[in-house]
Amino acid sequence: MAGRAVLVTGGSNGIGRATALGLAGMGADVAIIGRNPGRAQDAAREIQQVGSGRVDVFVGDLSDQAQVRRLAAEVLDRLDRIDVLINNVGGYWNTRHITADGLERTFAINHLAPFLLTNLLLERLTGSAPARVVMVSSNAQSLGRVAFDDLQGEQNYSGARAYNQSKLANLLFNYELARRLPASAVTANALHPGMVSTSFGAGDPGTVQRLMVPILRPFMKSPTGGAATSIQLASSPELTGVTGRFFVNGKPRRSSERSYDEAAGRRLWRLSADLVGLTTTT
Repeated sequence: MAGRAVLVTGGSNGIGRATALGLAGMGADVAIIGRNPGRAQDAAREIQQVGSGRVDVFVGDLSDQAQVRRLAAEVLDRLDRIDVLINNVGGYWNTRHITADGLERTFAINHLAPFLLTNLLLERLTGSAPARVVMVSSNAQSLGRVAFDDLQGEQNYSGARAYNQSKLANLLFNYELARRLPASAVTANALHPGMVSTSFGAGDPGTVQRLMVPILRPFMKSPTGGAATSIQLASSPELTGVTGRFFVNGKPRRSSERSYDEAAGRRLWRLSADLVGLTTTT
């Protein structure tokens, strides 16, 4: 990965930090986006210790579309190329939270943030071809349904349902992006990192997080283990030109039938573009 530039969202903690460290150790120039300035700088120092490449830090809250746009502008100003974009940031909230844009937080961070950021950086990615977009989804996508009549959970909110919907949305977006882009320019693949021992969901935990995670934690992957497939999709020469796939434990797997619904993918793209103020022609 020497000479290749990688941008990791949520790169200051958990799986994202482990991903950034792994790729830096392979010689990549690594940029991270983190919400907490102190934690982001701490991660950058650790990344610099393991790698020989350049390290850049961008700080912002990806739940806020104005900050996503500011971050994208800063990235484009400071990074001449982006060979790999890893959309890693995500979260779980048991109760319904509203963002600065008046949107439900799970949908805003887990889906709309990577949708907007990827589109804002797409020209730079294409100009760095062959480039890769890596989407950290989850096997929770298999339980998800996109409630097109209630995307924001205004009528009937459930933390688990909102999370499952967002992870399915990741795949619908990933597959639609793959259909829109020639694989020779930019590939788009998604993954399930496994059950990983991090602070995920700790801010507003549901029953599963409160009761089951402490029991399961000894059996969970470390953040380094959880980052393995992200690192593989970002770096493996064998995946050159491979696009529109879903990977689990480093192997391609078929995702849920709903994730391959092309009409739903196009519909979600249009609705997402409207929600983030992007112009779309299809």
